Amino acid sequence: MLFVGEYIAKLDDKGRMVFPAELRAQSGSLTTQYMVHKDVYSNSLEIFTLEEWGKHSETVRAKMNPLTRHGNAAWEMFNRYRAIVTPDEKTGRILIPKYLMEMIGVQKEVVFTGLDFKIKLCAKENADRGMSEAEFAELYDKLMQ
Repeated sequence: MLFVGEYIAKLDDKGRMVFPAELRAQSGSLTTQYMVHKDVYSNSLEIFTLEEWGKHSETVRAKMNPLTRHGNAAWEMFNRYRAIVTPDEKTGRILIPKYLMEMIGVQKEVVFTGLDFKIKLCAKENADRGMSEAEFAELYDKLMQ
């Protein structure tokens, strides 16, 4: 699966939004369940198919020892801010728990960004608050050496 594209959605009065049909189709099914997880590094949410979440979670768990105090605390925090959502079959709307939306500062509009194996969801107001093109070029250069 490969998530590609950027899409803007508005929240309705009940806090629901339409999950872009293009992204749902890219997951392979319009009725796929998704894990929504607070991103550790940014003021955004990550959305994974449950299958992809299993792979991601296993990679993280392999780096932590839940039998130690620090490993157990880190594993608990990693799993704390997440929820499973399923788009409505007819309308494509999803309802992400309010506390997660509040954590990333969503007011009325969100931006979905396909990032290959996951989707980033952020408040429209924060969508362009990543690194500058110059910063990215410098980082990319370092990573490619």
